[in-house]
Amino acid sequence: MRAALAPGVRLLRALPRDSRYRGLTLVLTFLSYTSYHLSRKPISIVKSQLHPNCSALGPNPHNDSNSTTWCSWAPFDGDNYKELFGALDNAFLVAYAIGMFISGIFGERLPLRYYLSGGMVLSGFFTALFGLGYFWDIHVLWYFIVVQVCNGLVQTTGWPAVVACVGNWFGKGKRGLIMGIWNSHTSVGNILGSLIAGAWVSSAWGLSFIVPGVIITAVGIICFFFLVEYPEDVDCNPPLHHVMTTSEKDPEAVTSNEGPLSLSGQSSMDHSNNPKEPAEEPEAISFLGALRIPGVVEFSLCLLFAKLVSYTFLYWLPLYIVNVAHFGAKEAGDLSTLFDVGGILGGIFAGLISDYTGGRATTCCVMLVVAAPMLFLYNHVGQNGIGTSIAMLIICGGLVNGPYALITTAVSADLGTHESLKGNAKALSTVTAIIDGTGSIGAALGPLLAGLISPTGWNNVFYMLIAADVLACLLLARVVVKEARGWCGHMARQRGY
Repeated sequence: MRAALAPGVRLLRALPRDSRYRGLTLVLTFLSYTSYHLSRKPISIVKSQLHPNCSALGPNPHNDSNSTTWCSWAPFDGDNYKELFGALDNAFLVAYAIGMFISGIFGERLPLRYYLSGGMVLSGFFTALFGLGYFWDIHVLWYFIVVQVCNGLVQTTGWPAVVACVGNWFGKGKRGLIMGIWNSHTSVGNILGSLIAGAWVSSAWGLSFIVPGVIITAVGIICFFFLVEYPEDVDCNPPLHHVMTTSEKDPEAVTSNEGPLSLSGQSSMDHSNNPKEPAEEPEAISFLGALRIPGVVEFSLCLLFAKLVSYTFLYWLPLYIVNVAHFGAKEAGDLSTLFDVGGILGGIFAGLISDYTGGRATTCCVMLVVAAPMLFLYNHVGQNGIGTSIAMLIICGGLVNGPYALITTAVSADLGTHESLKGNAKALSTVTAIIDGTGSIGAALGPLLAGLISPTGWNNVFYMLIAADVLACLLLARVVVKEARGWCGHMARQRGY
């Protein structure tokens, strides 16, 4: 007697063909970028183990030495260890920032599936190579620097590719909410990376890198076999990229020479006859052409400072908790994941509000304004108790990562399909790379400045982060004014003025 068809399979068969492939694209790209961030997080957890408090571990077992850093990992056993950690972070982030501007250009011209999966396999290799320094007993700074530079370069394949894939499948409709939920891969990856790295940080910290390296390689192989780049590749209807400023043009966007895309009969027949022609006809946009799209420069510069704050927390929060709250390396790593939990909530909230109001820039600006005093409070009262620390970490994580998540996802996709492009969807990867590449300059500056400033006191580090939040908000002022004028004009038309 044969069993009934599995409930999950029945559910999949009941879904429309387009929905199945859209769901598959979301899941695969989510897992892809989760594994990217999972492989970036271990360095922040392992820092406290490379230069721990040796006196807390008991007497020096090496009787022939009076060193107070006998348990540290050379070359990070000197008094300049914070500067060396900053250099290590900066090696990755500068390479990432430089490579990102080039990556978007390649992403527009190469098959995204090959580009993404190849980059993930190489990322896994270099991540594991860093961890092998533990087992090979390597104590040369340049080994770790070179590995970080190589890893930073190959990891630039990820973001332009996954945003372009999602942008190819989803129109503007509920893009803010969908991408806000989807963008939780960043925080999920950070959380998983912290937990995985924390499992081995005190015993064999090399495994804190090798295991994430194996994971990102495995996910890259899965993407190679299952990722679908364009709806036309599997005879699905492409999304409708509505213009950003007016709804009156939607009927024109819906209607093509072959008829309305919502009428699946004729449109799917036309797409099956010429599955890739609509995607291949326009030429890929140039770098300068992408810069001329309204809003690209403003959001790019805003992201520079927003990402500066986010990545300073990413790389330095566990060490800050160890130094200020005096937790162990594993406990500090686990506690730091709450910042990413807040980031998940903040990204979803920012996407939902910006969809409802239509004000991407205004949503970012309000969250950045509120984030500044919250960062001040966290530094002064955030360690007064475990309950206060948990609450402040979640709030700060939401306010810091909400604008960052919105700009790198929904805003990038909106600008990559802007009405000025006249239907050319070949700008998605380039625009995404410009925005995220500019933001990555801030991501490189933040940890570097934190390494230089932290010896003068953690208060000064937080003042730097607060100033960056304020500057990020100011850079969006022109776009916020434009959105406000649009709302005023809409309200005036409704009242008949």
